[in-house]
Amino acid sequence: MNRGERYRLTVERPAAGGRMIARHDGLIVFVAGAIPGEVVDAEIEKVQRGTAWAITRDVIDASPDRVTGAPDGACGGSVFAHIAYERQRQLKAAIIEDAFRRIGRITLESPAEVTASPVDGYRMRARLHVRSGRIGFFREGTHSLCDAGPTRQLREDSIAVIAALESSLASSDREAVSGIELSENLDASERACHLELLPNADPSRLTGLTQIAGVTGVTCAPVDHPRTMELWGSPLVTDQIAGARLSRHVRSFFQGNRFLIQSLVEHVMSLIETGPTLDLYAGVGLFSVPAALATRGSITAVEGDRSSAADLKRNAAGQDVLVHEDSVERFVSRSQPKFASIVVDPPRTGLSKEAMAGIVKMRAGRVVYVSCDIATLARDARVMLDAGYRIVSLRAFDLFPNTAHVETVIAFAL
Repeated sequence: MNRGERYRLTVERPAAGGRMIARHDGLIVFVAGAIPGEVVDAEIEKVQRGTAWAITRDVIDASPDRVTGAPDGACGGSVFAHIAYERQRQLKAAIIEDAFRRIGRITLESPAEVTASPVDGYRMRARLHVRSGRIGFFREGTHSLCDAGPTRQLREDSIAVIAALESSLASSDREAVSGIELSENLDASERACHLELLPNADPSRLTGLTQIAGVTGVTCAPVDHPRTMELWGSPLVTDQIAGARLSRHVRSFFQGNRFLIQSLVEHVMSLIETGPTLDLYAGVGLFSVPAALATRGSITAVEGDRSSAADLKRNAAGQDVLVHEDSVERFVSRSQPKFASIVVDPPRTGLSKEAMAGIVKMRAGRVVYVSCDIATLARDARVMLDAGYRIVSLRAFDLFPNTAHVETVIAFAL
């Protein structure tokens, strides 16, 4: 096989990341834009170490689950958009099962339940790029822009705000912005933007350019700069979730699906045992503060990101929550108190070896693991089982419809 060649392939099953697995003369081919069971004409994109990557150019035998008129699958958040939504959920359950079997060497007793989400306007957070006066997402594996609107992830009023920002920023005689972080609350009554500045940009020129309808506050900073300049308005957005008032800075991490966040928090709360709870990678307090309000016991919350930790302290004020602004690795290496439950919501890379060793050493009766990456979750689940824990609950939430990503919540008990 060589790049540019085309082959007729029968698609077998899904793979983590959004492509589908096919085979040709014993060679595994990861095919974009296909559905299991289809026969497609695919063009080879690259071949590396006995594996090929290809993109569907023509569908010879289409699945009944194929959607017509789907947006560009390479535009951010659309890799599954050509697949009927119910089939998407089935494929995500299959991806979870495959990862646990192949990576974790764990056989699940039954397919994971994947809680459905509306596909239109679900995102409360988005990272957009600015190039030559245009604002949009990057196409997969490139720095070329595609329009955010057709992906359907953002509300129509959010798309209108992006269009107004694009027009206003383009009116300046000098480009100043390379990227935009957008953060909304549940009903989008509050919408803050953070502007990533190009080198030598003059931020004072941006204050007037960004005061548009539908935006409630704007901040800016050079790319990867820890300090933020507030241009106007408030950088915070606020919601009531599971009885807790949670405000967060536009630069702070927060779960992005407005339709499922309440159900996700309620499910995690249902898995926590009564007694002292440790919340690692606590973010702005999405689990810590509702748990404290539910009087499940004292809460210890650990967060290393400066922006999120500041939000956590503000949100936890007056509650039985002890906040540590620290890395998880440092905290668990020196902390040996007994906790009834530990909640972990790590980044996509999963738990580091140091974090995992500290968690296992604490021997909490219940560990609730919230993961946005099924491969690292399967890897870490194997370690938990080898340490004497057993799986007592597994459920997934489709926080990212039309993508191959899925949020999975698994509870372990001794």
